[in-house]
Amino acid sequence: MRQSNLYALPNLLTYGRCLAVPVVVAFLFWPEEHWARWWALGLFIAAAVTDYFDGYLARAWNQQSALGKMLDPIADKLLVAAVLMMLVADGTIAGLSLWAAIVILLREILVSGLREYLADLKVSVPVSAVAKWKTTMQLVAVGFLVAGPAGEAILPGTIMIGIVLLWISAILTIYTGWDYLRASLDHIVEDIPAPDIPDAQDGGESVGKGREDGA
Repeated sequence: MRQSNLYALPNLLTYGRCLAVPVVVAFLFWPEEHWARWWALGLFIAAAVTDYFDGYLARAWNQQSALGKMLDPIADKLLVAAVLMMLVADGTIAGLSLWAAIVILLREILVSGLREYLADLKVSVPVSAVAKWKTTMQLVAVGFLVAGPAGEAILPGTIMIGIVLLWISAILTIYTGWDYLRASLDHIVEDIPAPDIPDAQDGGESVGKGREDGA
């Protein structure tokens, strides 16, 4: 990679999103403190906004790089997964809503594994419009939940709005995960070598030899 691309603004925004993850998580260690919730929300929103601008600027300024393409989806998953775990830990996400968080995390693991496998095959599966909406919905849902009790003091029902949006995100997650898996299956099946089928003469000798060895 060229040195200029390494420090290009789109990549710097992606680096910043990765670095924001532990800071947001640190603030969520004080879930009952409203000031901590607001700081976590502010950083989360800033990180989420960079998710749009890094890709847009990279395309607009022709500064796309292999590192950026690799880190961009990783940064998104780190941000959402880490915050979801903190929200489960502090009880903001509880009960049946845990399943929505579980579905989202499992889908991300599945898609990451598929992407790694397809990368070895030099196959790229484009991101669908529904997948982009899914990501946006996830970020909005998690944002409401990060605000949590602090948000309730200003907008009653903040947590419920976040929970409803989280379930919508989970439904979109299932759809996009299956869509991605279906698009990948053709390449996976093509990569599986066909089994060798011996002719009648070879098959007879193999069976005979197997029986002799087994005896």
